[in-house]
Amino acid sequence: MSAAEVVSLGCRLNLAESERIRALLGATPDVVVVNSCAVTAEAVRQTRQTIRRMRKARPDARLLVTGCAADIEREQLAAMPEVDGLVPNAAKLDARAWNVTDRPAPLPSSHTRAFVAVQNGCDHACTFCVIPQGRGPSRSLLPAQVLGEVERHLDRGAAELVLTGVDVTSWGHDLPGGPRLGALVRAVLDAFPRLQRLRMSSLDGVEVDDELFELFAAEPRVMPHIHLSLQHGDNLILKRMKRRHSRADAASLVDRLRARRPEIAVGADLIAGFPTEDETMHEANRSIIRELGVVHGHVFPYSPRPRTPAARMPQIDKATIRRRAAELRATAAEVRERWLRSLIGQSLSVVAEADGTGHAENFARVALPAQTARSTVLTVTPTTLQEGLLR
Repeated sequence: MSAAEVVSLGCRLNLAESERIRALLGATPDVVVVNSCAVTAEAVRQTRQTIRRMRKARPDARLLVTGCAADIEREQLAAMPEVDGLVPNAAKLDARAWNVTDRPAPLPSSHTRAFVAVQNGCDHACTFCVIPQGRGPSRSLLPAQVLGEVERHLDRGAAELVLTGVDVTSWGHDLPGGPRLGALVRAVLDAFPRLQRLRMSSLDGVEVDDELFELFAAEPRVMPHIHLSLQHGDNLILKRMKRRHSRADAASLVDRLRARRPEIAVGADLIAGFPTEDETMHEANRSIIRELGVVHGHVFPYSPRPRTPAARMPQIDKATIRRRAAELRATAAEVRERWLRSLIGQSLSVVAEADGTGHAENFARVALPAQTARSTVLTVTPTTLQEGLLR
């Protein structure tokens, strides 16, 4: 009999939750869990593909599916002959859902970079987004719970922590007194002087509070890397998406951060081919990559999701969406390559990972000397760039 296996798809929150599921299951034999994603139609396709692949690899295992697709695409996944059962997304961290003995919060496994889920769900209603259907309303972990999770990861040897969630900048709004995310980040840093590197997952720029801004601008243990849930560079499309920021809001935040911390690297999520997008709007989407200097770009071709307002808007044909997504990616790759070349000859502090590479503080990926121990933090000076990797 083989031990339980957990396969994680999608976001960093899913990665954090998969670690908890893996620890809950422990040595439970002959179980495969697919922790699914449903953010796009492609994510659902990959979920179904992964289910088939895992059934082929583990024909005798009990195959269970959880995650957002297990709720949003419940009927379709339940009908797959490879699937033995579905675990609702809201129950996946409950030992009873897996028929295992309840026990104290399990220790996360040791990784170089550990993800701490401080928040779940979302109260916003972006017209393209299906995730609230799978995650429910926003809810926050208590500060004491976050600190306990951070301590467990540090005790297990994590060299870098990432605070994550569905809408992480909304952390605290449902807690007594309505604390803001900056206060939580400050509490983590104050409680753990041994924590060397703290990174944030995707942020909603309009919710970056003053204290969080100051930590990004001046705290050396907060990595100079901000990833924005930007979604588009055209103001009318942003309104049709029901986003709460404008193009100017995003540019102002980045400009103010760079004025204080010039080395900060900017990442962004961008959607190509949103309904009603014309070529002028698409060009605005491309140009914001250059204007903000987006060096970590995540481009998603738009796909209509069930029961979302955008699915009822006039749609763009798939060929045009694919072309526009490719053009966004090409623009992002040009900006990224120029940035990476600018790092040649600079001293970079890099944390080593298991595959012989590591990430600098600005999240540039760097090849490391052979036999570098995982989780080692070392200073290197790259001399070349090969296939997107500093060496």
